[in-house]
Amino acid sequence: MTLSWKLVVDSADAPVIADFWAAALGYEVEDPGALIEQLLAAGHIGAEAVTEHGGRRVFRGYAAIRHPEDPFDPVSGVGRGRRLLFQDVPEPKTGKNRLHLDVHGEPGGLDALVARLESLGATRVKEVDKGPAGHWWVMRDPEGNEFCAV
Repeated sequence: MTLSWKLVVDSADAPVIADFWAAALGYEVEDPGALIEQLLAAGHIGAEAVTEHGGRRVFRGYAAIRHPEDPFDPVSGVGRGRRLLFQDVPEPKTGKNRLHLDVHGEPGGLDALVARLESLGATRVKEVDKGPAGHWWVMRDPEGNEFCAV
């Protein structure tokens, strides 16, 4: 049986880092606007639970992205496939990630991939050369989370 999943990533500014990762991966930022309106109208959440980002209402401290080809609930905007959820936490990042993403480019296109990721706000950390196994870049997203460009 296949299970649904989402990877949850602690963040300092969920909507901003969601924008970065959506652009980096070619994913879509989920739009919870309709769900927010329903919850506000029913009195299930207050205005303090909501903020605005990119011209639309979002949950304060949360943002998610999903693969553009995966199904989603049109009422809530929540994806039912490959998703990343970013949630704001009060403490800063203090060490190396125990889990990271590898972003794969086209064959022979590592330089173009790294340049595109840098244009989105990523930074290079170090190049790794594994001889016949190839090479890749360890990079950091705008909040300092490590990932690899392969």
